Amino acid sequence: MRASNHLIGALNFLTFLLSIPILGGGIWLSSRASTTDCLRFLQWPLIVIGISIMVVSLAGFAGACYRNTFLMRLYLVVMFVVIAVLIGFIIFAYVVTDKGSGRALLNRAYLDYYLQDYSGWLEERVASNAYWPKISACVRDSKVCGRMGRTINSVPETPQMFYLRTLSPIQSGCCKPPTECGYIYQNETVWNIGSGAMAANPDCARWSNDQEMLCYGCDSCKAGVLASLKKSWRKVSVINIIVMIILVIVYIIAYTAFRNNRKMDNDEPYGEARMTKAQPSRINI
Repeated sequence: MRASNHLIGALNFLTFLLSIPILGGGIWLSSRASTTDCLRFLQWPLIVIGISIMVVSLAGFAGACYRNTFLMRLYLVVMFVVIAVLIGFIIFAYVVTDKGSGRALLNRAYLDYYLQDYSGWLEERVASNAYWPKISACVRDSKVCGRMGRTINSVPETPQMFYLRTLSPIQSGCCKPPTECGYIYQNETVWNIGSGAMAANPDCARWSNDQEMLCYGCDSCKAGVLASLKKSWRKVSVINIIVMIILVIVYIIAYTAFRNNRKMDNDEPYGEARMTKAQPSRINI
């Protein structure tokens, strides 16, 4: 029994360690929300799950060390709920980020982003009038466009050099006009109207060389935010899936060890011999 308690304690310590990458993923999303992605409510489920696993693991560790049956039962019940919530969150993250990706362009290393390529709950939330003014203000205040400038030997990069750059979704969607609009490159965030007719894309008229406006009101900017969120969530989801698999294995082992403890507690004290009959039965011939 002592060995079984040690096993449960070790498993709870392991789950405590596993809570760290989940909590770290939530904190990373929180930092992205403050500087890049700008959607601030998405990181909280992960942070809550990480803290819950950490607290429950400590309760299970204490229950194993002090052989407290109540704490062990509480650990098993709550950990089951937490694992179920984590699985639900992973599925939710993949479902809401399933659609949409950038479009490849001829003679361009970067991609263009279109809002119509995205749909579903996340797209509706980002593009809504209730959320987008706050998100676009966050993107503008993050200075992501202002940091795009590059010089080579103190000389600004040429259009051909810019076209070969790999831009982030937000840089491509918010800091320059859509390529189909036919604007002429002057620098990373200043584009002049070309001689040809512009495309029917409404974003062509929304673009402004005013550094406080740029394409922050464009659908391409909304699509860029969605693409950035998709990349962030997919990175965190990979870690969550690995942690979830380990948590399920640890939970099964801990549950088995707890049941073994209960069986031994219901039996006679450890080390005491037991006989079902005082004398062996005789065989009648």
